[in-house]
Amino acid sequence: MDWWSGTKDVLHRLLDGRDARSVRAVGVAGMVPAIVGLDEHGRPVRPSIQQNDARATEEIDWFASRFDEDELFARTGATWNQQLVAPKLRWLRRHESAEWGRAVRVTGSYEFVTGLLGAEPYTESNWALESGMWDVEAGRWLEPVLELTGADEALFGPVRRPFDVVGAVSPAASAETGLAVGTPLIAGSADHIAAVLAAGLEDPGDVVMKLGGAGDFLYVTDAFKPVRELFIDFHDVPDRYVLNGCMASSGSLVKWFKTGFAGDASYADLDAMAEEVGAGADGLVLLPYFLGEKTPIHDPRARGTLVGLTLSHHKAHVHRAILEGVAYAFRHHLETLRTAGYAARQIFVMDGGARSGLWRQILASTLDHPVVHLRSGASGSAMGVALVAGVSAGAWTWRDIPSFVQVEGTTDPDASASRRYARLYAVYRELYHRLKDLYPELLEAAHE
Repeated sequence: MDWWSGTKDVLHRLLDGRDARSVRAVGVAGMVPAIVGLDEHGRPVRPSIQQNDARATEEIDWFASRFDEDELFARTGATWNQQLVAPKLRWLRRHESAEWGRAVRVTGSYEFVTGLLGAEPYTESNWALESGMWDVEAGRWLEPVLELTGADEALFGPVRRPFDVVGAVSPAASAETGLAVGTPLIAGSADHIAAVLAAGLEDPGDVVMKLGGAGDFLYVTDAFKPVRELFIDFHDVPDRYVLNGCMASSGSLVKWFKTGFAGDASYADLDAMAEEVGAGADGLVLLPYFLGEKTPIHDPRARGTLVGLTLSHHKAHVHRAILEGVAYAFRHHLETLRTAGYAARQIFVMDGGARSGLWRQILASTLDHPVVHLRSGASGSAMGVALVAGVSAGAWTWRDIPSFVQVEGTTDPDASASRRYARLYAVYRELYHRLKDLYPELLEAAHE
């Protein structure tokens, strides 16, 4: 309901002094696949479960022992991991049976808000695809996994594409938001896919790195050819797909450190201090697995790790190590794509973290590839779903969208820093392999 309160507040501000009838269509973007259980009155039965939630570790193992992962991958493009919906639904059945018993619908984040605006029940196609329960070739729910989940496809409603009109603003929603009754509502978009569209990426080989609370590494392709270590999504543009690297933590690590350990220092202050430290943070290497990790290691038991500390290190070193650790994780994704036979053409960066010139420089040098900074700030996802709504309303076409994109600038790699990062990246990769068997012990200790 916090999402709905925020939606109403934003709409009142946007419509202040404007004619609501001038709005051609409305689209909502949000995280995917969030889980929102609704009762018979359309009210949430519990707080939402986010896409980066790692609670269902036992359930992941349970599903993996009962449904072959190779078959799952062949039919859905997914592997058994913490992103999937089915293990979380089983967790709800096991641990919150009363709440689960009251749920007559399961929906996602933006489907929930769009429903309150007046849409009929539906599931957007990327929620279905990322759930691990959607048979892509057959175009229907994967029955054996649904049966193991104890769910029926009626729980989710019909599957719709982002640009499909799924309803219109209701009189009740009009009274609460100020939107005109009857304004068309589209199915909406996964936030990271909307960001790809806002970046103007339609051509195969283009990459965008999204530095939000989580981290996304998104690669456009024209064929459904999944990579086992990554996720795959439908592009908002028809007949395109997006190979999706999704890291559970990115900008959230910077916020965590600033809030808990940096005192009164601002983000700009921390960047300025970290620039004085230099590439490599004087031998600190951070593994950014603070919420477990999704791609490319798919290890919900992994934990954040800082290696190399001495008494000479201070907060500037740790801040820089966080920025570099996330950059190493993006390089891991780039190498995963290359191993699968995909070549990156252009690499773009966007969202809140992209405002940091230091972080952009670290990314360019770590990837050893120029990074193009888009003038989207933190609004890439909202802009992207507005572009989809415009296509649905006939205001423009898919091919018009790249002309809307504004480039802020390009950051080139620093040769000396690239050599240092190549050496430390090898340490980064080796650290996880040496420590991964210990992470379950730490998890067990934390539970005790």
